[in-house]
Amino acid sequence: MSQFKKAGFTLIEVLIVVVILAVLAATVIPQFTDSTTDAKKSSVMLNLHTLRSQIQLYRAQHEGDVPSATLNELTIATDVDGNAGGTFGPYITKIPVNSFTNSNSVKTLTAAPTSTDFNTTDGWLYNTNTGEIWINYEDLKDE
Repeated sequence: MSQFKKAGFTLIEVLIVVVILAVLAATVIPQFTDSTTDAKKSSVMLNLHTLRSQIQLYRAQHEGDVPSATLNELTIATDVDGNAGGTFGPYITKIPVNSFTNSNSVKTLTAAPTSTDFNTTDGWLYNTNTGEIWINYEDLKDE
């Protein structure tokens, strides 16, 4: 008998470690991809809440009128008629970016959005009659 034993791992030991690492990777990697979507959703929901509250404040200070189709009145000081140069506003510094479309442009609607209204270029869907605003991302259309 040899008094020296060779150091190293057996094939079975190496295979067990590889299987354990594969199982860990299979459970961890999807969580990272979900966190990106969750972060985008949180950001866009905060921006939606901000836009909705500032549109309501604008309405309260402008005798029930809503901002125009571009929402630019939210970013400047206006008078009671919505003309530039008044004492109301600005309500926000700029129109926020929709994190799903990477756009802050506004698409105007005259009713609640339908599936044909959603696109990948605009940030927000805005009803100029009612002052309602939605995220231009169909998965969040009911938010």
